[in-house]
Amino acid sequence: MTLNQASLLELVKQEPAEMNKQKFERYFVHSNEESIDYYAKAMRWAQEAFVHQFSSNQNPYSGLPHEEFTELFNGTFKEILPEEESSVKILLENIGEIVLKHSIVVSNPTCLAHLHCPPLSAALAAEVMISGTNQSMDSWDQSASATILEEKMVHWLSDLFFKKKRADGVFTSGGTQSNFMGLLLARDRYLKRQFNWDAQRNGLPLEASKLRILCSKDAHFTVRQSAFLLGLGEQAVMPVETDSNHRMCVESLDRCLKQLNEQGLHPFALVATAGTTDFGSIDPLVEVASRASHNQMWFHVDAAYGGALIISDRYKHKLTGIDLADSISVDFHKLFYQPISCGAFLVKDRSNFDFIKLNADYLNPEDDEETGIPNLVTKSIQTTRRFDALKLFVSFQALGRKVFADMIDYTIKLAQETAMIIEKEPEFELMNHPEINAVVFRYRPEAIEKANNTEWLNKLNGLIRTKLLEQGHTVLARTRVNESVYLKLTLLNPRTTVEDIQSILSQIKHLAQTAGRL
Repeated sequence: MTLNQASLLELVKQEPAEMNKQKFERYFVHSNEESIDYYAKAMRWAQEAFVHQFSSNQNPYSGLPHEEFTELFNGTFKEILPEEESSVKILLENIGEIVLKHSIVVSNPTCLAHLHCPPLSAALAAEVMISGTNQSMDSWDQSASATILEEKMVHWLSDLFFKKKRADGVFTSGGTQSNFMGLLLARDRYLKRQFNWDAQRNGLPLEASKLRILCSKDAHFTVRQSAFLLGLGEQAVMPVETDSNHRMCVESLDRCLKQLNEQGLHPFALVATAGTTDFGSIDPLVEVASRASHNQMWFHVDAAYGGALIISDRYKHKLTGIDLADSISVDFHKLFYQPISCGAFLVKDRSNFDFIKLNADYLNPEDDEETGIPNLVTKSIQTTRRFDALKLFVSFQALGRKVFADMIDYTIKLAQETAMIIEKEPEFELMNHPEINAVVFRYRPEAIEKANNTEWLNKLNGLIRTKLLEQGHTVLARTRVNESVYLKLTLLNPRTTVEDIQSILSQIKHLAQTAGRL
């Protein structure tokens, strides 16, 4: 007997595997009655903590400064990994009192800072199933029925946006990943067509330093992020000027393309935005698409924000031309009211997924393809991936298209009414007439001598936002336009009313008048 065999035998004698198994039985959900009871109680205690905190808190934030929260947390949770197990009931109660109580309440009607939606209860129920089954969407033998459901959802979405038989897609973590994938496929397709270069095998050629991406100056920052992650550098992104409505200016785009061609550079991708982060602006998709086609560029539409308009009878015309895209980003954790994270990346021609396709014998062997077994990892830059398609499916089934469309239509109408209210107020300056449901404005009283002092106005508007958050009354966003600080209402929540808006504006006036005297 070898030394290792003897050591193993001694270890087995000390604590047989069967004894270990009995020790761990209750910690996992399975057929054992004790484990089911443990799970049911843990879920009930978690629900009680969540409902208690969110139902008792009338404000979107407690107002607790981050330094005080750090002290509170450290005082309650002495160790991250204690030596012995704790009472789950007490633990979850503490989480409710310490963490949930001081979380941002995204379902509150005055939580209006970001593209951060209140999640549907039906989707939250689906999240229980998603986390409990813990499917991994990379291979059939890790997800089985989940693979088929995602494929059904992807095919429906592809038909909704493209109406092309060869269209396809994959669920993603959101717009950041989707935009990256669009530019990754764009880069590699261009290198293959223009230089007969296989980037997957050979990396980047010398000509890569001349590759250029065009997008509006108000496009999402992930276009620049994708450029440097793709090895092209931020200098590869050429921002195009926008018009008075913050949409890509087609005349400026034409000048940029002419300039790039004269310099011997290679514009390979053109990104249009359907719903900019600050203004919700939608670029002129048909006109931009024609430039992309004429210059043989990949046309990507970042519709992470505005993609939901496709299901609205009243507003889907705003997305006219989106079907001309080579790829589309759409997020469901925005105007589809899904819990984070949930998005999709869609392509007009599924063969373009070949540029990221790899086979691994342990995961998606080539002979699986011969037998028709679907392994979704070939369409994603993620390996392990959640079954997020389920919560969108459950939400669609539970609410139906009409309810989704009504919620979207309501928030757009609310934004339009809000803009009209602000425009009539002499103490406010409206920056945009909303295309979707984002309203940008600032406090700028004409009667005050300092009203034209940019530095003073910036400080005042920044202070207003901070004070509203500290008081827990309202969570607003802050942005900059031409070096000036503005406030932003992102009206995603269909429970927000005109009365809520009027209350917020009154609070802003009061805070501004108090601060203005300092």
